[in-house]
Amino acid sequence: LRCCTAASAVTEGGGPGAAGDERSLYIVRVVQIAVMCVLALTVVFGIFFLGCNLLIKSEGMINFLVKDRRPSKEVEAVVVGPY
Repeated sequence: LRCCTAASAVTEGGGPGAAGDERSLYIVRVVQIAVMCVLALTVVFGIFFLGCNLLIKSEGMINFLVKDRRPSKEVEAVVVGPY
């Protein structure tokens, strides 16, 4: 039984099918590199958009807290009223 790995195709003898084996090995490597690039880009953009989403949410929370800390206009009217 022969092993199905790409390394065995390269290390075995240089018969008439050796050129086809090298070509199929090259195609397999190119496909592997393309898949890894797509996965890496997916991870990078996922982290980027997740970071942007968290930044937007944190800005909203900061704005909400800043609005909470400001005294309301009713309090100002009550303070200004007796004077």
